[in-house]
Amino acid sequence: MRLGLINSAWVQTGKPTIYGLQKTKEIGFDTVDLFVDPLDLESNERRAIAEECRRLDLPIVSLCCVAVGLIDLNPSVRRWHVERVKKYLDLAAEYQAKNILLVIGEYIWNREVIPPEEQWRWAVETCGTLGRYAADKGVEIVVELEPFPLSLINNVDTMVRFLDDVGSPTVRANIDVSHLVLGNVQPEELRRLKGRAGHVHISDCDGKKHGDLPPGRGVVPFEPYLREIKALEIDGVISIELEYSPEPAKIAEWVEEAYRETDKLMQAIGLRG
Repeated sequence: MRLGLINSAWVQTGKPTIYGLQKTKEIGFDTVDLFVDPLDLESNERRAIAEECRRLDLPIVSLCCVAVGLIDLNPSVRRWHVERVKKYLDLAAEYQAKNILLVIGEYIWNREVIPPEEQWRWAVETCGTLGRYAADKGVEIVVELEPFPLSLINNVDTMVRFLDDVGSPTVRANIDVSHLVLGNVQPEELRRLKGRAGHVHISDCDGKKHGDLPPGRGVVPFEPYLREIKALEIDGVISIELEYSPEPAKIAEWVEEAYRETDKLMQAIGLRG
C-alpha cells in the first residue's frame, strides 16, 4: 500500500492549498487526500490543484466529504445533500481520484424522537442513489466508521450491515485505525471486511477521546491492526489524518513526525510498497 496525507493537516499554516501539496511531496508522501468542498472551490484554485499535483507527481486518491444531511429529517435537505455529494464525485472523477470518503453522521435526538430505523433507511436510500452515480463516474464511496455512541456506523457489525443494505459494489468501507481502538473493535474483526474495504486512515489517540495524533503519541497498538489490514490485500492507500498541532508554528515537524513513524510501522510488516 502507499502512504498518503489528508491535506487538512496544513490548515494551521494559514497558507494556500498549493503550499501544503508541495510540503506533502517534499516530506515523502506517495499520495494526497483533499479536504476541499467543490461548492466553495473557485475555478482557478480547482485547476491549480490539479496542475500542481500533476507537476509534483502526487496523485489525489480521495476527497473527504462530511454530509450529515443525508440522514436529515427533511426530504428536501436529504435531496440537497445528495446533489452536493454528487459534486464531490464529479470532482473526484475530474481529479482521477479513487474515492470520496463519506461521513454520514449520527442519530439525532438521542434516538428517541425519530425511530432509528428511519434514519438508517434514509442513509441506505441516499447512499444507494450515490453509489449508482459513483459507478457512472468510475469512482468509489468509502464510508467512515466513526467511534461515537450515536454514529450510524460505529463498529464492524454496523458497517457490514450497512454495506449489505446498500448493496452497491461502489459503496465500500473506510478503515480508521484510531477509530477502531476508540470503538473497542478488535483487530481480527477486520477480517469481515475482506473485499469490502477501499481506503485506510491512520492516527493515534489517548484511547478515550478522538485525537488524530501522530503515531507514537498515544496508546494505539498499531501492529495487530496493520497486520490485519495487510491481510485484506487492499489495493489502496493508508492516509495519515492529523488534527491541530499544539504548537502551530511547528506544524511541519508534526507532519514529518507522523510520516516518519507511520512509514516505520508500515515497513516493519512489509505493508508499504
